[in-house]
Amino acid sequence: MKRLLIPLAAAGLTAATFAFPASAEPHWATDPLAPKPADAYSSANFWLDANGAALRKATQYYWDFKNVPKLVGAQSKTPDDGKPGLTAPTGSVATATKVKNVNLPKTIGKVFFIDRSGKYRWCSATSIQSRHRNLVVTAGHCVYERGKDVFRKWVFIPGYYQGKAPWGIYVGAYAFTAYDLDTYDDYDGDYAFVAVHNGVALGAEKEVPLSEYKAWLGDKWIKPREISKEEFLKCQLNLGECWSEGEDKDSDLVGPDHPDAVLEKVETTKEKYVAAKVGKGQGFKFGEPVVEQVTKKQWDDYKGLGEKGTGADKAGNYAITHYYTQKWVKPGTSRKYFEGHYFIGVAKDLGRLGDVVGGQGFAWNQPMNQSVIAFGYPSAPHPDGDKPYTGLTPKYCMGKTATKMYQINTFKVETHQALKCSMTPGADGGPWLIKYNNNKRTGYVNGVTSTFADQDGNNRIDFISSPYFDGEVADVYNQASLAETKAIVSPKGELLQ
Repeated sequence: MKRLLIPLAAAGLTAATFAFPASAEPHWATDPLAPKPADAYSSANFWLDANGAALRKATQYYWDFKNVPKLVGAQSKTPDDGKPGLTAPTGSVATATKVKNVNLPKTIGKVFFIDRSGKYRWCSATSIQSRHRNLVVTAGHCVYERGKDVFRKWVFIPGYYQGKAPWGIYVGAYAFTAYDLDTYDDYDGDYAFVAVHNGVALGAEKEVPLSEYKAWLGDKWIKPREISKEEFLKCQLNLGECWSEGEDKDSDLVGPDHPDAVLEKVETTKEKYVAAKVGKGQGFKFGEPVVEQVTKKQWDDYKGLGEKGTGADKAGNYAITHYYTQKWVKPGTSRKYFEGHYFIGVAKDLGRLGDVVGGQGFAWNQPMNQSVIAFGYPSAPHPDGDKPYTGLTPKYCMGKTATKMYQINTFKVETHQALKCSMTPGADGGPWLIKYNNNKRTGYVNGVTSTFADQDGNNRIDFISSPYFDGEVADVYNQASLAETKAIVSPKGELLQ
């Protein structure tokens, strides 16, 4: 995939053009996810269709437990990269929807996507404050597959709880990440900011006349109903929308060894039954005679092939004995007739992400040994096989980040911050919030969960790490903040162009 470095306007973003000196490398790179409304709607529908079947099928992003890394101490002081900076969080508008655990922020949720092998995956993420209130931050490896192409059908669901999307689904339009992750798969840049379209909720289906169906620009489909031939002829006379499939074709007699042979039973007389052979073949006996108990009137009126006998038995009961032979046939076919019923899907525009759930603040060049809360949806088992988390609900770790930076050779990491925490994969991409206000449920994103480590060698995750958010991260964030997105459905629920 061609990288879109400069200018942003060429990618369809309403933003200024940025130029770099010929000798300078940009700190950031960007890729389109689903900038067109039609593609965005398709992604939303994919995940929400059939009551969220695809969401329930998804599993946490893959992590190879055969090679759980260790953190290696690199330096004992905070990198000198300029002055610390903060961007304040924003609150959210009132809503009737509630999350059961009120201590958790509404901004956190899951991102869902399809990887290169076609598997449905998810990571953790959060809404973050931005100029256009449309930005999500997560781990870079939850947007870019091994630092290369972006994942398909990428969406964010804030407040995700046990398969539900209480505040709608937000489809990724443009992804921004570190140049080094994009180019070298360097996990010092394992973060990504994604500008998302307005949220949508898919409403109930509505049956409409054909004329309204043809004019509808949103989601629509046809449900056929099988009808009789008489109804079909009447539909044609009335110029209705109806059609037929298949053809009328009689069944053929075949041998019992024919690959399409189907066994049927044919009633016959006692004499022919007695004369028939026993075994498997055309005209052979079909099981034992069947005795049917009937009323006196049924017995008197019976004119079939069965044997009536001489009358009632000692108990006054009447019976008819039936005899059957085998018939092996290749089944015929019959023409089927259908009438079209037309349905439209009425979607609802929910507005900008930040207006619905708010956005966490952003912090960079902060000192080490900060008090932090890391949120996420852990799901994978520990390396020893113990599985304490389900991934259905968000969890968190609290503590202070380490006093020094760490290296992780497996991921080309030189400057990661670390936090003692037992959350497992699935928490990838979850935010690290400093200065967290438990009443407002807001803080400042100062990292995202990137890697998991087993420091004491007991086959259990005990540390997580995040890229250090420095001035380069702030550059990427600033570029992402310029990306404008829009609604993908109209107030009527139609797909916008």
